[in-house]
Amino acid sequence: MAGPKTVDFEDFLPTMADKLGGEGLIGELCNGFQLLMDVDKGLITFESLKRNSALLGLQGLRDDELLSMLREGDVDGDGALNQMEFCVLMFRFSPDLMEDSQLWLEEALQHELMNDA
Repeated sequence: MAGPKTVDFEDFLPTMADKLGGEGLIGELCNGFQLLMDVDKGLITFESLKRNSALLGLQGLRDDELLSMLREGDVDGDGALNQMEFCVLMFRFSPDLMEDSQLWLEEALQHELMNDA
């Protein structure tokens, strides 16, 4: 008898960040947002996430799991994700990337300070 179905998540964002750099990673996240969004609303809605979830390999998720993902990232409470909410959510789901983002921020600030001097 088969056990309960689980979704395995492998965090590829740190690898993508290493290969693409910060700007390249943000560009790819924006592309991902474009794939998942409702083109009429410019947001990721429950319906667009459900319709396009197979693109992420998430076709097996139940409706309540998809809704939970939306609620997790929905900062403004409108029931959908705008591009910024989506990108922040992707970073939050990636603990290793959160650590790296602090280093990128420090490097960017150092670069800015050197250019201002």
